[in-house]
Amino acid sequence: MRLDLFLKKTMIIKQRTKAKEFCEKELVRVNGKVAKPSCEIKIGDVIEIETIKGINKYKVLKIPEGNVKKSDTNQYYEIIYSPW
Repeated sequence: MRLDLFLKKTMIIKQRTKAKEFCEKELVRVNGKVAKPSCEIKIGDVIEIETIKGINKYKVLKIPEGNVKKSDTNQYYEIIYSPW
């Protein structure tokens, strides 16, 4: 699954266009490397997102097949580090 789609479907970033902007500004890394919006996400990947408050790290646990309920988003990733 594409990185921008994963971020949107799991509601890490609420809008796909915002997810794409973050990637294009080189604020998103996958496994330590700057990632494009089209980067393929696999189970076990570590996603780092740089924000004003600091860097958030997430580990991919599952890849969503379709739309994800807001209450089920925590099944798809684990928060490794969050500054807040």
